[in-house]
Amino acid sequence: MVVYAKHAIGEVVRHSLYGYRGVIIDVDAEFSLSDNWYDKMATTRPDKSQPWYQVLVNNSSIQTYVSEELLEHDGSQADIQHPLIDVIFAGRQADTYQLLEKVN
Repeated sequence: MVVYAKHAIGEVVRHSLYGYRGVIIDVDAEFSLSDNWYDKMATTRPDKSQPWYQVLVNNSSIQTYVSEELLEHDGSQADIQHPLIDVIFAGRQADTYQLLEKVN
């Protein structure tokens, strides 16, 4: 089965439950961390078979791993403040950050 991700690397998103903003830095077609991590951290128990995203959290130095169902596009023009922004992205165009280098 082919899985299509709703969001893309560089897209600014908002967590629908916790309200934080962030930018996507990686996408997995389905959950790829350990069952132990899921049991401890995924308190809402989202479906593992949907896309999951690594997100740099705004105004923080942390990254999160979030299921697609809990993310929504954030149309805000406010920049994401995170120590890795300038390491991963070359800049921002509209509401999408552009990667420094293309990755497969």
